[in-house]
Amino acid sequence: MTKTIALLLSVGLAAAGAALWIGAAAQPVTVDEIGDENQMVEQGRLPLFAAKGDVARLYAFAATNAETLRWMPCTCGCGSFGHVSNRSCYVKAESDGRVTFTSHAAT
Repeated sequence: MTKTIALLLSVGLAAAGAALWIGAAAQPVTVDEIGDENQMVEQGRLPLFAAKGDVARLYAFAATNAETLRWMPCTCGCGSFGHVSNRSCYVKAESDGRVTFTSHAAT
């Protein structure tokens, strides 16, 4: 019985932590016309596909260092998708305190 309660408590705390990390205003992950995942989140948050490790660090850098990445060309050949800089591989759009991230850089 005690193990069951501990397990339920652990699952509940993990779910609560995930909800806080994602944020109440996070939109669901969608897939665009070129097959990349996209997710709109509150500024200061990261999308689900950039949740861990080096990928999370790269997406956080891209979100907070726009001017640096806007001057860096993309080297993956995604100019045909409308990407104008390296930052386009991370951030699809920004408005009203929200950021729409694309999984292009994570894949």
